[in-house]
Amino acid sequence: MTESISPIFRRTALAILLAALLPAAPVALAQNAPVIAPVDRIAAVVNADVILRSELDRALANIRVQYADKANQLPPADVLERQVLERLILMRLQLSRAKDSGITASDEEIDRAVQGVSQQNSMNVDQLRERLAREGMSFTEFRSNLRDEIITQKLRQSFAQGRINVSEAEVDAALATAAATGSQQFHLAHILVNAPDGATPEQLAIAQKKIEGVKALVDKGEMTFSAAAVRYSDSPNALEGGDLGWRGQNEIPPAFATAIQQMQPGQIIGPIRGPSGFQLLQLVDTRTQSAAAGEQVTQFQARQILIKIDDKTDDAAAKSKVETLAARLAGGADFATLASESSDDTTTRRRGGDLGWLTGDTYGNAYAMQVAALDDKAISAPFKTDAGWVILQRTGSRQIAAGNDNVRAKIRETIGGRKLEDEWNRFLRETRGEAYVDVRDANGRSTAPKLDDTPAPKKKKKMTVPENERDNSIFGN
Repeated sequence: MTESISPIFRRTALAILLAALLPAAPVALAQNAPVIAPVDRIAAVVNADVILRSELDRALANIRVQYADKANQLPPADVLERQVLERLILMRLQLSRAKDSGITASDEEIDRAVQGVSQQNSMNVDQLRERLAREGMSFTEFRSNLRDEIITQKLRQSFAQGRINVSEAEVDAALATAAATGSQQFHLAHILVNAPDGATPEQLAIAQKKIEGVKALVDKGEMTFSAAAVRYSDSPNALEGGDLGWRGQNEIPPAFATAIQQMQPGQIIGPIRGPSGFQLLQLVDTRTQSAAAGEQVTQFQARQILIKIDDKTDDAAAKSKVETLAARLAGGADFATLASESSDDTTTRRRGGDLGWLTGDTYGNAYAMQVAALDDKAISAPFKTDAGWVILQRTGSRQIAAGNDNVRAKIRETIGGRKLEDEWNRFLRETRGEAYVDVRDANGRSTAPKLDDTPAPKKKKKMTVPENERDNSIFGN
């Protein structure tokens, strides 16, 4: 079998979804027979939008192609369909929120992303196009998937502004921990069993019983942790086996950090109660970075356009101006030229907005979070700082030996990334909870109970979570 191109998308939690639009297999027709287009039913209504059954079928087909050599790890068909549909719903909600915020992706940005995918897979664009065709995906669909990914990344960047702060005390504590533990990293995976918001004691008991049953299967050796995650986890990364990747000490919520240090690879802790239900956490492996090479930090090179908020320009006027400039950039305007013409920062304006090389919090947390989230040559959505509204373009990145200031900056960035992931997961849960979602059956009929069949609402006891278990969103809670 030809190697699938879809793993290139595994950079984000909804990654497999972005490569999901496989066309349906052609059906052989008698010569000259009339072609009757099938009726495309609705799989789900999401606010004012719909997800079609054909979209869901293509997404499911792509998952099955990826698991062709390990199909026994997939959950039952109805569970797999529910998991994939939930991913489509979350993606549709994010794209809707981005549209409401004026976030778009230009053709130039998509072209750069296509080039990046080609380079990552050691091929040129024509070879990429041929590979996609062999796998049954049109190039137009592929670009559409990339557009959605770029837009959701921009939404996340926009979400970060003003929400994430890291104190000097947190950096000091992390430095002390690093001195005690060295450069140890942990490869983690998890399984999540959801409990609804405001869960009743009965609902909590059912969720806890389910996850205890899953743990028993793994403990008895009847199923690997990864296979159990694929089959039973309610987390968005279930189809990746619950894999959380490699994380340093500062990227792990404090509630788990001490316990994980005492674990051996393969060990599991839990069930652990969190805001969304119960979870199991597995330590897959550990590693220690070589001290001989010295601590390394990432520097970013960037340009900016700054529209100041002052006595002459209020917030609304500054925001309107920066959004106009963002639209011109999306239309293909040169960033350096536009910065020279329009930026209010007199120091960088004459250099086309060039900020030089940034390390960590050189220009504050807002800049650090935005530039770290971008790819080289990519442009941020407008974001607000104390000085005004800013657009950044990342023009390069590099690794350098870390001095003390750079080590602190790296730790600040790591802690900020963990906090952002925590807040982003909360945001997704809230967005999903507030949305109107009507899931339809295979015939397009609503699965929601009819008004006459809806039982009278019972007063629910709100699910409370111990204070030391609330910082668990990094593990999908």
